[in-house]
Amino acid sequence: MKELIQKLVAVPGPSGYEGKIRDFIKSEIESHVSSVKVDALGNLIAIKGEKKANGLTIMLSAHMDEVGVIVTHVDKHGFVRFSQIGGLNPINCMAAHVVFLNGTRGIVNCDRREDLTKVPAITDLFIDVGASSPEDCPVKIGEMGYFDQPFLALGNRVVSKALDDRLGCAILIELIKNIGETPHELICVFSSQEEVGIRGVTAAAYSSDPDLGIAIDVTAVGDTPGAKMEVGLGKGPAIKVRDEGMLSDPRVVAMMRACAEKNKIAYQLEILRGGTTDARAIQVTRAGVPAGCVSIPTRYIHSPSEMADLGDINDSLKLLQELLRNPIELK
Repeated sequence: MKELIQKLVAVPGPSGYEGKIRDFIKSEIESHVSSVKVDALGNLIAIKGEKKANGLTIMLSAHMDEVGVIVTHVDKHGFVRFSQIGGLNPINCMAAHVVFLNGTRGIVNCDRREDLTKVPAITDLFIDVGASSPEDCPVKIGEMGYFDQPFLALGNRVVSKALDDRLGCAILIELIKNIGETPHELICVFSSQEEVGIRGVTAAAYSSDPDLGIAIDVTAVGDTPGAKMEVGLGKGPAIKVRDEGMLSDPRVVAMMRACAEKNKIAYQLEILRGGTTDARAIQVTRAGVPAGCVSIPTRYIHSPSEMADLGDINDSLKLLQELLRNPIELK
């Protein structure tokens, strides 16, 4: 799993520009599924298994895209101003390395501040690409960039940019490869443009019309100084109860908890104050779909150095495998 995650995070894929990461994922799964296609919004949709008499059509979704930056202006000295693609905290951006899709590299810094106690805004930041004028600046308005951060293994924990949500992609890839027999038809969606408004999966859910939807994504944690949340690294997958965009179907929550307890998989309950996942869009598609989410606890989300625990990642995979290898009755 660690090697797969390392490969996934190395491939660029800011929202709307998921082509390279989509091609990589397709190469990993296409020999393990009955069909695979790319839809109009750039979602990669693969079908695994056939729906039996005691089975359901289940949509599993993990988003491919990562947060990034887009050039809005180049000033007279060649400094690049930018807007965010997805949610970025300016504090996390300071001194970060950025790579643009055309290969140009740069570093993030900030306008000179008289009041150092004031948190800068995104509009106060710029990217220095070594240029001295707009004419010799190698990036232009509209060009997209992403964080550049070496993958680190710190004991049983991994650190990288884009763990949100390449962790979910890794879990879904391994699930496709190793699920074995299942009574369900699994519609496996590697979705686009989640970070900019859950856009890709909205179209994928409408076209798939599943009986049940499960997102696989990261969640914030409360095990760092000053945080106020129960979820922590190394304590197992987090079963989503609520986030800013949805309430998980109580039957889905109960089903996941029962599966974890039956198979002696440690788990946590997630109540996320801010942010949401693909499950929100799946839940309200067409006439409505029972939906929930398996979340991987992750520190420093939307920064160049996100951190997660390999035990939590592997147990998230185990929970989904055990759940999907058996008939499901929501009650």
